[in-house]
Amino acid sequence: MKVMLRKVTKTPLDFEVKSGEITFKGYLEYHHGKLVLLQAKLTGHLEKSCDICAEEFKLAVDEDVRFFISDGIYEDNDDTIELDVVESFNGNADIDELLHSEIELINSDYHSCDNCKNTILEKEI
Repeated sequence: MKVMLRKVTKTPLDFEVKSGEITFKGYLEYHHGKLVLLQAKLTGHLEKSCDICAEEFKLAVDEDVRFFISDGIYEDNDDTIELDVVESFNGNADIDELLHSEIELINSDYHSCDNCKNTILEKEI
């Protein structure tokens, strides 16, 4: 799903896209200048391999996602923006691509299954 950034207004533009068992649902809203706010919820399950025992398990995902999309190169001269800024160079926000980027961020983290979490906790106590 592609959204033309110049058509995003102060009225929130809702979106919902899915990839496997993951749903990315939220809205886009004009902020100021070349910035559009993306606020969304990432929910569902991802198939993962435990980083300790390598067993497959389903990772529950329930993440709030909030960042700006800039229509072109973003330059913050006075450090007033506290959120991340994603730059778009073609005037469009590709929501499917943003979903896949968020999934890759989750995949790059360390994950362990419930059995290994419990084992680690018992050893620490």
